Formats: sequence, structure tokens, C-alpha cells
Amino acid sequence: MKLRLPGEHRPMSPDARAGLGAAFVLLALISAIELADGEEPHYIGLLASAPFLVATFAAWREVILVGTTATAIGLTFGFFPHGLDMASSFQIGAIMAATAIAAVAGTVRARQAERLATLESLAKVAQTAVLRPLGPRVGPLAVAGRYISASAAADIGGDLYEALDTPYGVRMIIGDVRGKGLEAVRLASMVLGSYRHVAYERADLRAIVADLDRAVARSVGDEDFVTAALVEERGGTLSIVNCGHPAPLLLRRGEVIPLEPPASAPPLGFMPVVRPRVERLEPGDRLLLFTDGLAEARREGEFFPTAERAWRLLGHGTVGDGLASLESALLEWVHGRLDDDIALVLMEYAGAQPAPAGVAVPSWEVGTDAG
Repeated sequence: MKLRLPGEHRPMSPDARAGLGAAFVLLALISAIELADGEEPHYIGLLASAPFLVATFAAWREVILVGTTATAIGLTFGFFPHGLDMASSFQIGAIMAATAIAAVAGTVRARQAERLATLESLAKVAQTAVLRPLGPRVGPLAVAGRYISASAAADIGGDLYEALDTPYGVRMIIGDVRGKGLEAVRLASMVLGSYRHVAYERADLRAIVADLDRAVARSVGDEDFVTAALVEERGGTLSIVNCGHPAPLLLRRGEVIPLEPPASAPPLGFMPVVRPRVERLEPGDRLLLFTDGLAEARREGEFFPTAERAWRLLGHGTVGDGLASLESALLEWVHGRLDDDIALVLMEYAGAQPAPAGVAVPSWEVGTDAG
């Protein structure tokens, strides 16, 4: 991030240039009207509007430039042809006063805009620190992740994801922290930090859930929680545990299969007792993990048809292309207005890989019975 030294002039933004141009067009129009009206000045007071116009887009330097030009035009019309009278003097004074007020307003607005830009940059840095880029491959899997912010002001929230190549296979997590803002980012960062450690240490996904649950319980209040789904791919066997999170979608040969858990479990922070769902993967299978911002996206009360469109949007091209197509279709559906942030992870299974040597297979992975 580039730091700007005190007193250093920031280059004029496109909005500021547009505002400056509009102000000069306004000055030209008022001057043309005054010329067409005859010798006596009647409209020079309208020149005071130009500094206020440019103040909505630019900083004080541009306001002073426009105000000085407006004052010069007012003096020109006021002095000719009969010299400056009381009415013209009053109007020119109004232009100068308007310029001073607009310069102050432009300075305040520019400082607020600069502060907002700084907050946006810090939010993006914080979000990037929490959500590291995924893929294009994690172990034997093609993996892509995407974060869609509901706020145009800042890409910051409590959705989280991670994919790791561990001694126990590729392990992924996707989660959603209750709440928003920096507190949600703090909790998401804590969950991911814990997961990045225990995913390499625990052979059993249920043990990882227990570790994360204790970490969340120590860090939140009674009404705070984190929904999460944990996925493990090992030698073509997919194991999923779900803590109050939307079920992942399995895309297979044109079909979309919701991988609902064998039994429901509460979110992290409420001592979930999970039962794994186990599936045998086929080459070409894709798995979509998502947060409830996708499940709840709607327009005019109608939810986005994720399951109906998933194969057409996600089943072709690279996994990154698939997520880009899903995001475009989603934003078109909601007309660009989301109520909640969305985290997406899409993985593709190419074929069986040998299980890591010396790693025992958990008892639930014997066979493919999900119960």
C-alpha cells in the first residue's frame, strides 16, 4: 500500500475532472444568458452556484479555481457598461462568500472520502489476511475460492474458507460467523487459525470439530456462533461433517445432489455432535461449498435457483471459470444488490490418488454408508 506524504497533492480523480468540467459549462451557460439579456447585469448572482457544484466532486483547489473564475466573470459583467453598482457589488460578494463556503465543504467532503478510501483499503487487507487465495490445485484437486461482498464500501465480513493438503488428505472448511464488521473478521480469523493448525494434527474430522467448538466457545458470547462444513478427500473417498451449515452440492454427470448430513448438528459454539456423510467420488465430480448468503439471495421474494442452475454454471470450464459464471448469474438475478456476503469454494476430482503412506483410514470410511 502506497503511503501519501502530508501535503502531497493527490491526482485529480475522474469524478473531480467531471465536476470541474460541469462547473465551467455552467459558468459558460450563465455568461451566455447574461450576454443575451442585454447590457444591464441581471444573472451574475447565479455564478455562485458553480463553486458549490464543483465542491460535490472535487477538493478546495478546484473550488477556488472555479470561484475565482466566477468572480472574474461577475466583475466583468458588473463593471460594463456603466460601472459597478450596489446590486452588482452585493452579487459579486455573494459569489466570493459562496466560494469560501464551498471550499470548506469541499475540504470536509474530500477528507471524508479519503478516510473512506483508507477504511476500504484496510478492510481489503484484513480480508486478504483472513482469506488466503485458493488453488489452482490443492493436492490432487482443482480448487477455487471466491468471496462476494454485499457491501460496495468494503469487502469485509465473517465468511471464511480454507483448503489444505494434509497427511490425512485434502481438507477444506467453509464457515459463516454470526454478525459483521471487524468483530466477525476477528472471529473468522481465529477459527481459520485454529483450523490451519488442527487440520494437520487430527486424524478424525470429529476431533477437529471439537477443537474448533472449544475455540469458538472461548471467544464469543452466548448468542454468537459459527456455522461450518468440513470436507476431507482421501483416495477418492469424500467425508463431510456439517455444523448448522448449508449442505454442499455434488455435481455429477449433469445432476446436482445436495449432500445433506445424516443428522443435524448445531453450529460451532454450541457443542455440536456430528455424524459424517461419506461418498465415493467419480472422476469429473465437482463439489460446491457455499455460505447462506447464496441460499438466501432473492429478488422480489424469489430465491436464486442454485440447485437448478448449478450444473449449467459450474459444470464446465475450469473451477475458477465456474465460480465467475455463478457470481455473474447471481448478481444479475438480484440486480447487483445482495443482503449478505457470500463465500464460495468449488473443487473438482480428477481421479483416485493413493492414500498417504502410514495414515490409518477412520472407521466411518469403511464402505460408503453415510449413516
